[in-house]
Amino acid sequence: MTSLSPIAWSEVAVHLCIAVILGALIGLDREYSHKAAGLRTNMLVSLGSALFMAATIQSGMAAAEGTALPRSLQGVITGVGFVGAGAILRQDRVRGLTSATAVWVSAGVGVAAGLGLWQLGLLGTGLALIILRLVKFAENRL
Repeated sequence: MTSLSPIAWSEVAVHLCIAVILGALIGLDREYSHKAAGLRTNMLVSLGSALFMAATIQSGMAAAEGTALPRSLQGVITGVGFVGAGAILRQDRVRGLTSATAVWVSAGVGVAAGLGLWQLGLLGTGLALIILRLVKFAENRL
């Protein structure tokens, strides 16, 4: 687990860049499939999630108050829910559940990267891509 005390800014920069790259991988899949929530959306959601986690740590709130990090996480989850709802509710009908869920996963990947858990973020991204690509391929074959 990452330290709850502020870390070097160069390390924070690495965490944020990892979040952007992992979000981009998920976004590229969505872009390739011509979905509404594509490359930029997933990159920004992942970056934003990482920023909220990093800001909580860098400000010293996480070390000073035991509930600061869980509250920040709760805020990210709630905020991403609104983004997902926007991806789903289009043209007076429900569509885009997979894109909304990909945005949700991008937020989780960003949180992991923001906390310095890049291995967890990488694993989550890999599993998401397997689901989005290979499971879709299997669905189409059935």
